[in-house]
Amino acid sequence: MNLLQGTLDLLVLKALVFGPRHGYEVARWVRDTTHGTLEVDDGALYTALHRPEKRGHVEAEWGVADTNRRAKFYSLT
Repeated sequence: MNLLQGTLDLLVLKALVFGPRHGYEVARWVRDTTHGTLEVDDGALYTALHRPEKRGHVEAEWGVADTNRRAKFYSLT
């Protein structure tokens, strides 16, 4: 499925409305919210996370995920 340019960026921002999340959580939110219709690959996801970060809409901070692994958490500014 081809999405209009910017759709993934909006989905990422919407996922972050609910609080800080790491990349896997954002991808899972998109998948769950669309009932599996949209699967986001890693390359597209991290590109979509970095675009608003460069614009100052999102900030990133390293932390520890529920799995006890180091992860970068993204949040709205």
